[in-house]
Amino acid sequence: MAHGYRKTLGDWGEQAASTYLEKLGYEIIARNFHTRHGELDLIAMKDKCLCFIEVKTRSNHAYGLGEEAITAKKLQAMLASIAVYLESLGNEAPIEWQIDAVIVEGYKGDPAPMILHFENIGEDAL
Repeated sequence: MAHGYRKTLGDWGEQAASTYLEKLGYEIIARNFHTRHGELDLIAMKDKCLCFIEVKTRSNHAYGLGEEAITAKKLQAMLASIAVYLESLGNEAPIEWQIDAVIVEGYKGDPAPMILHFENIGEDAL
C-alpha cells in the first residue's frame, strides 16, 4: 500500500471519526496536534472532560485490527504528548481527561463505515 493512499485513508477515517463523535455531543477542539513524542489525532471536549482520541482506520485486516495497533508503547507516546498539550493550557487545563480510541473500518468515501469507539482506554483496556 503506498504512503499516499494510507494518508488519504487516514484523513478520511479521521473525518468519519469526527463526524461520529460530533453526533454524540463531542466538540472537536484540535486535530493532529504534533509534539516531539508523536501526534494526537483528535482532541475533543465532552461533558467537561477533555478527550484525546486515537483514530485507526482500516480498509481490511491485512495489518490486523485497528485496536491491536494501540500498543503500550503507543499509549506511552500519547501520554507524553498529552502532558505537552495540558502544559500548553496552563491554568486553563481541565481536571478531567481521558484517552479514547475510534476504529473506522471501510473504504475512502464509504458513506457508512463501521465505527468502534473505546472510551477511557488504558494499557490493558483493549
